[in-house]
Formats: sequence, structure tokens, C-alpha cells
Amino acid sequence: MKAIVYKSTGSWYRVKTEEGEFLDARIRGKFKTDDITSTNPVAVGDVVQVETDETGAVMITEIEDRKNYIIRQSPQNKNLQHIIAANIDQSLLICSLKQPHTSRGFIDRFLAASEAFHVPAILVFNKADIYRIKESDLFKEIKTIYENIGYATIKVSVKNRMGIEQIRGLLRNRTTLISGHSGVGKSSLINLFLGDEQIKTSEVSGWSGKGVHTTTFAEMYDLPGGGCVIDTPGIREFALKEIEPVELSHYFVEMKPLIGNCRFNNCLHKEEPGCAVKQAVADGKIDIDRYVSYLTILDSLNEEW
Repeated sequence: MKAIVYKSTGSWYRVKTEEGEFLDARIRGKFKTDDITSTNPVAVGDVVQVETDETGAVMITEIEDRKNYIIRQSPQNKNLQHIIAANIDQSLLICSLKQPHTSRGFIDRFLAASEAFHVPAILVFNKADIYRIKESDLFKEIKTIYENIGYATIKVSVKNRMGIEQIRGLLRNRTTLISGHSGVGKSSLINLFLGDEQIKTSEVSGWSGKGVHTTTFAEMYDLPGGGCVIDTPGIREFALKEIEPVELSHYFVEMKPLIGNCRFNNCLHKEEPGCAVKQAVADGKIDIDRYVSYLTILDSLNEEW
């Protein structure tokens, strides 16, 4: 019997059958999936086959091939990956410019991960109701930078319901991964779309200005108008360990068209002469902060390889 995984706790899995019935299941045996060294062979969004054994227990017996997936570094072991979700149509990164502030470096790492794992990404900036002149000007700057390279960048306020209908339209009939730091309003945003089924929310910590974790495991929810959203734990770091350093520029969309113009085929766009990417940065055609993000991620990959 075919089913989709809606929640994974590491030992138990909540699945929904094609008939719409929710069941608690466990894994039968071991699975090797996509050659990923992962702490969780079965992830939210996976299409699986389930059977009921002689004791009445529901067992996951097979995982169907994934369209795509996205991973993070395992919280328990930095040498392992944790699959956040699979079979995703798009990802929404919920950001904020205040209480807490989402860094450009985190945004760029998320976008590179989304490109690497073939998941179209959208940037959503929440808490517009508390923006002052400084934050409003910063948003305009950020919006220009990211929309110029092809990423939709949307300003919303969950509190004031600003921009919510635009997001609702983007979610309809799609499976959407919703991510971001703790405290940016992921759960509050999702609750606006769920109707009666509400998920836990939490305030930003007053003494630290950082978000308090409310989501422990990734979980998928059906939307009343069609489609699904996947709520994820507050993620500090996306894993890019499967990417070799020379591949990284392929996942910075503004760099990718220039790679063939570099003097060296294996150019890392760092210190090499005749580099088309560095020339584009110097000419103002590539945003300098995006280039700095690229170098920072590149250094972290070089440490791994």
C-alpha cells in the first residue's frame, strides 16, 4: 500500500495512505537511499510502501525514488547528514531583519543548497510591521539584489496580515518546505493557512534576541485549498558537504553563466588570474556581499575536502 511520510521522529513515522488514512509506522530492515550518509533513511515527503504485519504493526517496506531532497548537517554528528524533506516543489525561507536578524550569509547558503538539490526557492521577509526606516531601506536593497538574479523576494507581516494572500497563492497545490531561523515566524505564518489544525509557536527570547525552538521534527501539513507545507526545526546551518569546492559557483545563479569564460576550467574564482567571476564583481555586475558569501562557503567546503 502506497503512503506519504508526514512526520519522522527517527524511530516512528506518521504516514498518510492514498485513501487518506493516517497511520503510525516503523521501518522494516535497513534502507540504502541515494548513497547519502544520513541519520534518517526515511524523510518527510518520501513516498513509501507500507504493510501490516501479523501483529497488526504497520511497517515501511520500501522507499520510492525521490524527485529531490534537501539536507542539513546532523545535530548529533557533524560527519553525517540529516535529510530534512524529500519530493519538494519549492522552498520558502522565512527571514526577518529585526528580532531576530537573518544574515545575508545564511540566506545565500540556503539558496545555494536549494540550487544544489534542485528546489526552487523564494525569500519571504516577515515582521514588516516592526520595520523602521533602517529596515525598510535594507529590504529594498536586498529585494533589488535577489530579484535581479531571479529570486522572488516578498515582504509580509503575519501580525498585520500583509502579503499573506500572495503567499497563499504560491502555496496552493504545491509541496513547500518552509524554513528559517527560530523566531522568524514560520509556525505563525503556517497557522494562518491551516485553519483548524494549529502548530505550536513561541516568542523570541527576550534576553538573547534569538528564536526559541518550537519545532523538534519536520512535519507536513495539508492545506485546506490544496497543497502541503513542511514545517522544519529552526535551522542554523544547511549541509553542503556533498558539493565539491569547484562545483559551488554552479549554485550561485549569477556566477553560473560566467564560469565558461574563466581562463582555467577548474577556477575557484578566488585568486586565479583571468577569472570572469572576479571581473564581474569588480565591474559591479555581481553583488559584493554575494561574492563574500561564496568565499565563506568555499572556505568551509575546502576544510571538508
